[in-house]
Amino acid sequence: MEAKSILHMNIGNGESSYANNSSVAETAVLKTMPVLKNTIKDMANRDIIFIRCFKMADLGCSSSPNSLLVAFNVINIVRDLCEEEHREAPQFQLHLNDLFENDFNNLLKMVPKFYSDLKNQNREGVGPCFVSATPGSFYGRLFPDQSLHLVHSTYGVHWLSQVPYGVESNISNIYIAKSSPPDVLKAYKKQFDTDFKTFLQMRSEEIVHGGCMVLTVLGRSINDPTSDDSCKFWELLAESLVDMVNLGLIQESKLNSFNLPYYSPCEDEVRNIIWNEGSFSLDSMNIFQVNWDPHDTDYTNIKDFEEPSHIHGKITAKIMRAVMEPLLTSHFGNSIVDILFKKYEKRVALHLASKKTRHFNIVISLSRK
Repeated sequence: MEAKSILHMNIGNGESSYANNSSVAETAVLKTMPVLKNTIKDMANRDIIFIRCFKMADLGCSSSPNSLLVAFNVINIVRDLCEEEHREAPQFQLHLNDLFENDFNNLLKMVPKFYSDLKNQNREGVGPCFVSATPGSFYGRLFPDQSLHLVHSTYGVHWLSQVPYGVESNISNIYIAKSSPPDVLKAYKKQFDTDFKTFLQMRSEEIVHGGCMVLTVLGRSINDPTSDDSCKFWELLAESLVDMVNLGLIQESKLNSFNLPYYSPCEDEVRNIIWNEGSFSLDSMNIFQVNWDPHDTDYTNIKDFEEPSHIHGKITAKIMRAVMEPLLTSHFGNSIVDILFKKYEKRVALHLASKKTRHFNIVISLSRK
């Protein structure tokens, strides 16, 4: 199953939309800003930002305001560095990329406010920013040779180009789980290795020498691919789907034929692929963790038993629905969604009350050799 034909977040700006339920990604964007600033400073030291037009791309932009938030910060960082060096700031060109089914209409409706926010800074002598949509898979070519100076992606590269071959034995699971056979683990790793290598090869042709990438992926903290910080989020959804099978709302064969085009790598896997592919220097690798409900400030689980509304389960379920509803409905149909995520909400609340599992994020900064 090719992911590009069905993989997109919930469209629009309604209650279940990704635009209104992308707070985990927003938290990741904000935590990544210091890495992005250091990366651009390094580019300034190589004179790469002191040009007529600074061209950047956000890959896997989806349909929330997060991509424009990143671009807004990049523009301000570049302008500040130009002022420090008494150099003229460049014009900016921003390419927003995602698959063809992405809700670009909703995203582009946010651009006028983005332009207004830039204008309201009242900074003279700086170039304008030109925004365009560039649909297509980032596992293929998207831009002309050596046309980009900076590539950014938050929560894009852990989505695979397809469901791996050879996962038919992953019964009652939708991703790697503690009950997954060894061949399933190998198939997922092989697919990620192939896809991430391809991603690097494609970008190596599009980024100027000395240009950079900053990528944030959902990963895992240990080598074991069944670790809770990479799998539990999905295991609870699989268990909720099993509940639906037991209620007769989903056929068991349908569940057994559904697997995610997704992989959470560990740091060593990411590092080794970069070194072996060879087009980029790995300038830095950082990690941070985010609660499933990013507004939850409890980093153990001491408060969750005191939450009668199970608010963290509710918010986590809304975030998961915004991400997964299109994939699920394409396979199981629309009728199961409300019941499924009610069950998921309860399972998440019960899990968080006993163990505070968190998203493990890997941030890498790369420069084109």
